[in-house]
Amino acid sequence: MASESSVKMSSDMPIPETMKAWVLGDPDELRLTEKPVPVPGRAEILVRIDAVAICATDLEIIHYGTPALIGGGPPFNKNFTPGHEYMGTVAALGPGVDEFEIGDRVTVEIHAGCGQCKRCRQGMYTSCHNYGLNYGDLDKGHRANGFTTDGGFAEYAVNNINTVIKVPDGMSDEEATLVVTAGTSMYGLTELGGLVAGESVVVTGPGPIGLLAVAVAKALGASPVILTGTRDARLDIGRKLGADHVINVRETDGVEAVKEIVGTRGADYVVECAGTEVAINDAIHMTNRGGKICLAAFPHDPAKVDLPHVVKNNIYLYGIRGEGRSATHRAMAFMAGRRFDASLIHTHTFALDDLPEALRYARERVEDAIKVVVKARGVGEKLQVAE
Repeated sequence: MASESSVKMSSDMPIPETMKAWVLGDPDELRLTEKPVPVPGRAEILVRIDAVAICATDLEIIHYGTPALIGGGPPFNKNFTPGHEYMGTVAALGPGVDEFEIGDRVTVEIHAGCGQCKRCRQGMYTSCHNYGLNYGDLDKGHRANGFTTDGGFAEYAVNNINTVIKVPDGMSDEEATLVVTAGTSMYGLTELGGLVAGESVVVTGPGPIGLLAVAVAKALGASPVILTGTRDARLDIGRKLGADHVINVRETDGVEAVKEIVGTRGADYVVECAGTEVAINDAIHMTNRGGKICLAAFPHDPAKVDLPHVVKNNIYLYGIRGEGRSATHRAMAFMAGRRFDASLIHTHTFALDDLPEALRYARERVEDAIKVVVKARGVGEKLQVAE
């Protein structure tokens, strides 16, 4: 890394001038290249990336481009490195940073808002009005690593200190990458009401966010917690994470099954993590009058939904983006306190050099892959299957 007098480094952790980084070319085209190691600025640290998990949104960005925004447009052929669910070791401190020390193990969240727009001032930095505008004026300060700035499919990345959380000594690298996923689930429940003790919660869709939504809801005291989906193996993991009931919607009507459990009025909260038109309408019809629905998935297409039922029954719909309102910090507190075992959703580990194969496992759900982790170091073989 090009040294700057205002950046604090340590001889115990030498930093190279260049690093390995995967760069997005055309859609679905990634190439491994060399990039300069980035330099942290004010209120930033340099993270040596040790592990990064693959998110479904990474697959969306690599194939479709959205919701990434680089240079005012799609991220293709702009020397952009995707990836956002990473953890690592603090390698250098930017000017004025004393909140962390070189050598600290940390995990990260995605979004650092500009801090000066209306939404940021309200604490809604994942809805920053300057999202994607950092290309026009870097002093705006907005950063969403893996979306509007370089992300974690590399050996180093720069993070704002507000997006960094220390990792407990006893937590594995792989588990630490899951804090963003748990934080997204936490954020959804925060927006639905925060403290859900005694409230009934249904989670539809046992993907990574859905499975950890079960865990977070249970840790917050929800009762009962119900998980719906189509894969028995994933529903079984949901039970281990705290689901009181699981429903395979291939075998039974999900709305009727939920109402048999919670009563004909329906559930208090529904966290919808499937993103299909059918699942969204099922969520609407299994929610009670005055209940709340969190739309956590990214649907591909416009959906026709039963809005008359929503309005007539005073149902609240909340769309969430990412892991806002410092939800990752609260998720880490739960994980560090062993309130749930997030590592249950980690299924496969690859080396950084084998990122394309890791992405294939995640995209095609090879061997029922749920959360695939890529490690920049410490992987002796190309593929490791989680115990």
